[in-house]
Amino acid sequence: MRMRTSVAVLTGALALSALAVPAAQADGHYGDTAITKVTVNGGKNVVLGTSAVKKFTVSVTAKDNSGIKEADIALHGPGFGYLTGKTRCSGSTCTASFAVDPKVDLPYSNDYAGTWYVDAWVDAKDGDYIWTEKARSFKFQRASTLTANAAPEPVKKGKTITVTGKLARANWDDFKYHGYTAQPVKLQFLKKGGKAWSTVKTVKTDSKGALKTTVKASVDGYWRYSFAGTSSTPAVNSTADFVDVK
Repeated sequence: MRMRTSVAVLTGALALSALAVPAAQADGHYGDTAITKVTVNGGKNVVLGTSAVKKFTVSVTAKDNSGIKEADIALHGPGFGYLTGKTRCSGSTCTASFAVDPKVDLPYSNDYAGTWYVDAWVDAKDGDYIWTEKARSFKFQRASTLTANAAPEPVKKGKTITVTGKLARANWDDFKYHGYTAQPVKLQFLKKGGKAWSTVKTVKTDSKGALKTTVKASVDGYWRYSFAGTSSTPAVNSTADFVDVK
């Protein structure tokens, strides 16, 4: 196995789908070895920005009457993306460690974003083995940011306030954040002292990812924008902006 995480990429179309755990496909099998559990990044999708190295692990748990000896774990995804990591086994669980640097491991392409899969080869101590492709799927996503600003503040009761903001996401072509266009974003309100956010309306981002809408001020409270996310981009909430209503 390679000691350092690597990515091999060629131009290709994205293959996007919802997070799922498909049934294991035994592409190669000998004896009673079986994979019982696969966990990626603690059960969370892998989100990568434009500069920080993203570290995560993939764990494969297997069973065999003689015990588990070793394993090879690799990841593959859209854009012909391919990752390998250093794997260590403890008992019945083998864990691979990955460290992805966007400026080193992503050769200027957003095609990696989407659904990735875990491939696993597990060897038992008695020579039995199992080779499974697509043992689990997960999303490899472009990090997102979202802002919100409500003005004027303070404001007289019944007057109009304007809430502006911007939705952006990491671009692996130039390692900058660009506006995410034509996306539905919820404007939400939380009354001062309240516990639950309520959705007031849905606003779409413009050609630069900007948001702008107006509402009537009635009581003191917090305003924010909330984005549900897509296959290639994670959900995100803006920081809440408090408006004092006189």
